[in-house]
Amino acid sequence: MVSKFTKFIMGLILMLLVTFMIIFGLLIYDEIIKTDKISMVKDFVSNITTISDNNTEQEALTPEILDTSKENTNTEETQFSNGKCSRYFYNQLNEYSKMIYNAIYNNKENMKSGTYQIEIGKKVANLASNEDTKDLIFEYYNDAISAYSNDNPDVFYIDFSKVYYNIETTTIGNKKSYKVFLNEGKGTTYLSDEFSTVSRVNSAINEVEQIKKQIVQNKKENDYQNVKMVHDYLIDNAEYDQTLAKPNIRNIYGTLIEKSCVCEGYAEAFKYLLDALDIPCVIVSGTATNSQGETENHAWNYVKLENNWYAVDCTWDDPVIIGGGYIGNSSKYRYFLKGKEDMEKDHTTLGNFTQGGKEFEYPTLNNKSYKK
Repeated sequence: MVSKFTKFIMGLILMLLVTFMIIFGLLIYDEIIKTDKISMVKDFVSNITTISDNNTEQEALTPEILDTSKENTNTEETQFSNGKCSRYFYNQLNEYSKMIYNAIYNNKENMKSGTYQIEIGKKVANLASNEDTKDLIFEYYNDAISAYSNDNPDVFYIDFSKVYYNIETTTIGNKKSYKVFLNEGKGTTYLSDEFSTVSRVNSAINEVEQIKKQIVQNKKENDYQNVKMVHDYLIDNAEYDQTLAKPNIRNIYGTLIEKSCVCEGYAEAFKYLLDALDIPCVIVSGTATNSQGETENHAWNYVKLENNWYAVDCTWDDPVIIGGGYIGNSSKYRYFLKGKEDMEKDHTTLGNFTQGGKEFEYPTLNNKSYKK
């Protein structure tokens, strides 16, 4: 007959055996789960692809794991209006291009780093899930960049040729998800070479804003006088660069600070200063034919005055005088506040800023030139 002590020992051994089997089972289960998770992560990493704006697909061999939880991914539509002025080209974009435009506009401060990554909204990303709509992202991206760069000459420190859109495709099992974001691509920065650090960007912005403050402080009694003031300021202080070799001749920094520019610099600076005075103004691109019959690419402005639009060409109102000399009023105001009948004799607008891009519309010029 088995003693009570023996039964106790056998019961204890049985309990220990059951406990050991339970622990062993849990360890085996945990290893199975870990293996499955590792397999899923490997599947995730091996299926990340990046599509650049030339629509070529490349495998991301060493993908960077990004924490975007704190990033400003705001693509909410912005109503661009401060009473008199509006973002003229923004208003002509479709909803997808507006999302891209808004993402850039709302992250302007972040983009001073030159490497900040901006995630675009889900509506744009959803286009990537369908082969029939995937290529449209490239078109909408180009339209947004064209509108943004022409509406916002103050962002002179970004080289938009270095800004790339990317599509990130993540595959887990049979499920795919997509993200579209903007970054510097394979480069090191999307800042222009002359403004390659945040401190340099801020310093340059402060310089041009000092000029803007001077203009605002000298604000005149009416819009006509203010338009004339800005026109005269540019002609008196900037010179047309004939070398075409200086780095900032196509932006407001070269025009206002280095005082050397080409037509794009004049046009962007004119808009930048009139925006500060709440006078509607747009940059116009096209061609112009000079007195020698030579036609070349050109940029100028349309400005709204007394409910009508007129053309102003600061570049051609600031002719290069060989040997120096004085610019008379007949030359200084030859292309100041001109109507359609006069301006279109030698200026032709082109609405597509990129080859094959969206055909943007310009304001309709008043038929007659402005008469004071």
